Amino acid sequence: MKLSTLNGKTLLSLTLSTMLLMGSMTGAAFADAKYKLKVAYENNPGEPFDLAIHEWAKKFNEKTNGEGELIPYPSSQLGSKKDVIEQMKLGSPLITLADGAFFSDYVPDYGIMFGPYLGLSYKDIFKLNASPWYGSLEQQLDKKGLHVVSKDWLYGSRHILANKMIQTPDDLKGLKIRVPNNKIQIKGLEAMGATPTPLPLAEVYTALNLKIIDGAENPIPVLYGQKHHEAAKFLILTGHVENVTNLVMGSKTYDKLPENIQQALVESGNEAGQFLTDLVLQQEKEIIEKMKSEGVTVVEVDRALFKEKSKPFYNEFPEWSANLYQQTQDIINN
Repeated sequence: MKLSTLNGKTLLSLTLSTMLLMGSMTGAAFADAKYKLKVAYENNPGEPFDLAIHEWAKKFNEKTNGEGELIPYPSSQLGSKKDVIEQMKLGSPLITLADGAFFSDYVPDYGIMFGPYLGLSYKDIFKLNASPWYGSLEQQLDKKGLHVVSKDWLYGSRHILANKMIQTPDDLKGLKIRVPNNKIQIKGLEAMGATPTPLPLAEVYTALNLKIIDGAENPIPVLYGQKHHEAAKFLILTGHVENVTNLVMGSKTYDKLPENIQQALVESGNEAGQFLTDLVLQQEKEIIEKMKSEGVTVVEVDRALFKEKSKPFYNEFPEWSANLYQQTQDIINN
């Protein structure tokens, strides 16, 4: 598969070839699969994350010689993230994407991973992921019933798409910006000066069109894939979070899998994560040009102003370990 442009033909070719491949696999290679897992996510078919899940399914099936099957369920078909996570904790054979903002409900220190301007690039977050400190968070999460199968999946730098011009943090005052429904991301946008408005991703397009909200924040490929730019015409390049996500499943379900299936699941997941990272990095710049051609005004801002404005965020969580922010910065800078 060629990953060169987003001028329509290449993306369509990539999407169709992936879907055709998955169709043939479902009918043949998956026919005798013994270990079947559903992968639930909010993204629509054809978005980078969706393509990466299909890549994971293909590689997992190959590495297990047809014994393993991952069944993609895009577009929130299986319900909200919170519902899916609760189901997997009870033993349902499910996998979903989740990050520190959601994991903080179970292990509070995880929340800092989604703090505004925690790192300068996704590589800083990858460095945190590889540290013994992060490994200890994973162990604590496992004891709560959730097992991280794969990490280092670059979802993208999060930016704001709004129906009004934004150039400074003061311009965010009073603007209702959609965020996922978790405390970390709500507090993060509050610290930046906006009025965070929690909504499921599937409801954002309608809310923008009806002007229930003034904008949304997400990585550029997600904003474009969800067609949010049709209703909000200002892309504000805040880059407030380097969004690196994890693929997680219930610990009970993971522990029941044979060791060779576990290994194949992890290895294929890591390979799919690299696939996603490469695709997201390529598409971010290409989609910006695509959005410009469709009438979106792209606004470069002084990120130092937004970083300074959001600093109080890191004092909002007494449940975090002492000196947690400094600990993350020491890992990043060493």
